[in-house]
Amino acid sequence: MTNRFLNLYHHDFARVAVGVPQCRVADPAYNAQQTIALAREADNAGAALIAFPELGLSAYTCDDLFHQRAMLDACEMALADVVAASITLSTVMIIGMPVRVDQRLFNCAIVVSGGRIHGVVPKSYLPNYNEFYEARQFNAADCSSAEAISLLSQTVPFGAALIFEFSDMPLLRFHLEICEDVWVPIPPSSFAALAGATVLVNLSASNVLLGKEVYRRELVRQQSTRCLAAYLYSSAGQGESTSDLAWDGQALIYENGECLSKSERFLEASHLIFADLDLERLAYERMHKTTFGQSVRRHKDEVEKFRVIHIDLKLPRDIILPLERTVERFPYVPADSKRRDEHCREVYNIQVQALTQRLLSSHIKKVLIGISGGLDSTHALLVCAKVMDRLGLPRTNILAYTMPGFGTTERTLKQARRLMTLIGCNTQEIDIRPSCLQMLKDLGHPYADGQEVFDVTFENVQAGERTSRLFRLANYQQAIVVGTGDLSELALGWCTYGVGDQMAHYNLNASVPKTLIKYLINWVADATDMGDSTFSFVRKEEDTTALSNVLTDILGSNISPELVPGKEDVGTEQKTEDFIGPYDLQDFHLYYTLRFGFTPSKIAFLAYSAWKDEDVGRWPDVVGTRRHQYDLPEIKRNLRIFLDRFFRTSQFKRSCMPNAPKVGMGSSLSPRGDWRAPSDGESALWLAQLDKIPDDPNA
Repeated sequence: MTNRFLNLYHHDFARVAVGVPQCRVADPAYNAQQTIALAREADNAGAALIAFPELGLSAYTCDDLFHQRAMLDACEMALADVVAASITLSTVMIIGMPVRVDQRLFNCAIVVSGGRIHGVVPKSYLPNYNEFYEARQFNAADCSSAEAISLLSQTVPFGAALIFEFSDMPLLRFHLEICEDVWVPIPPSSFAALAGATVLVNLSASNVLLGKEVYRRELVRQQSTRCLAAYLYSSAGQGESTSDLAWDGQALIYENGECLSKSERFLEASHLIFADLDLERLAYERMHKTTFGQSVRRHKDEVEKFRVIHIDLKLPRDIILPLERTVERFPYVPADSKRRDEHCREVYNIQVQALTQRLLSSHIKKVLIGISGGLDSTHALLVCAKVMDRLGLPRTNILAYTMPGFGTTERTLKQARRLMTLIGCNTQEIDIRPSCLQMLKDLGHPYADGQEVFDVTFENVQAGERTSRLFRLANYQQAIVVGTGDLSELALGWCTYGVGDQMAHYNLNASVPKTLIKYLINWVADATDMGDSTFSFVRKEEDTTALSNVLTDILGSNISPELVPGKEDVGTEQKTEDFIGPYDLQDFHLYYTLRFGFTPSKIAFLAYSAWKDEDVGRWPDVVGTRRHQYDLPEIKRNLRIFLDRFFRTSQFKRSCMPNAPKVGMGSSLSPRGDWRAPSDGESALWLAQLDKIPDDPNA
């Protein structure tokens, strides 16, 4: 048996497909052949199910031909062909066709697999306006009280309130509705989602009009968002009658508001789209958002109408089936340049508004901040500059201090000086080495006697001295201390308890991860370099290039606390990522742990899917950002560091963190907000799960 680690179904993903076959009006045999061909293609790709258009076996535009017995008999014969073909396929097919029930005709979706018809779902809402007159030929679902019908000598469930569940994957529960059903104020799929359906499928034959394609996409996006579900949409295309209408064959797959796949429109040939749905993610959202459960209670009568139909079909779990869904390497940073620009601007605006309000409410007009010449304090200083501009106060109300210590390099010290000068704040420099040496002497530390002992105490004396001075200076000058520690440091506990990275009067960066801080600074550097004045940080036009240059230099510096002296003047041997792992990976691990509560196995699978290949230019270029792949052993090694530090060693520091603005989903560790956990928890549970992951994914 092949190791399941590289199989997407093992991690609660499900591959689904939407097909738009070529059709011929009133030629069910031909339409069945086209449908089967696409189903085989979907099956070869490992899809669990495939959805086809409304009335696909007959074509939608048959009009009064639907009342011809020859047509209806031919549709049943075509369905028999589909059922026979399904015996050799693992994919569930969802077919549209007219069905006779008790001397009435219904527009139906039919679920077929393994030589069986699992259920028949009639259309609930029949449009009878503008170009539509379906009520002329069909009856709505509530015109029949039948719960089962006989079709092709099989007794099968019948009704609009059916949910189909894969016995091999309980999270894969799908519901069917047909075209107009999703256009009404409360679609049937809304109640189906409350009843447990995670995948909503719409068989449609929507004709195309100017602007209708955008409206359809928005309709599907919103329904998937409101229902916390995936939504599959298939629409009729090439071959439908164009007597009075045209057809574009649109196919869509959305998951909780995100478009995973969409087809080209107006294609002449049959076509197919795929997507890998994250069913666990949908289930988590429903569990996490307790108002979903409240909605179930309030619509109990509708929810209880649904019947669950079990499909005994083995999914392809024991083969290598890699994830084809795009997994962002930097989940906190949009890969699309337009969205990234909007994202960066919004983060700055959120932080500026938050600090502005804090100053107004406290009647304080000054902020005090320590500047190291590194990433976090640089970003915080840029925010402080815009706060003063918004309040109409001079930037000299920013009291900026750089405090060189034993490990401070000349490079970062120069960067700090250049940055403070260009921003125009009140610049001060305090050498903390004499006072730190005195403290070490008072402690009886061997460094005070000339020994090169660079232990944790040696480092914390410097960090503590800086923080102590900042708070006393703020008190003396009637200012508030602005904290600079970021989300990544808080997650990993990479901060000394009670000092600047963990404690402040107000912390700007507590919900901003390190990878996003890089992009925020890079965004300012690029905008400044291009002369973009819409978010300007300099007062003189001639300083724009200088600011861009210093920000680029800061991005190119090693991430380091600079508390241990290096052997060279141009660098430091103390690199943060040597101790806690690369932030590129650790921010990835943080996102999926905090935002969705995924298991270590799934997080490793996602990380491997994102980072296993060389960068081919998808990811935005930022100075200092790593751009090569990680193998699975490297991912596991760093995930172990993350899990142990996050769950076992760091919570006590987060339990008393200062106020800070939340800037995004899954980006807060505040004990008053997104994350509340015991300070003395254990990590053994997560580490034990991590140990079950193979080092070789192909083993």
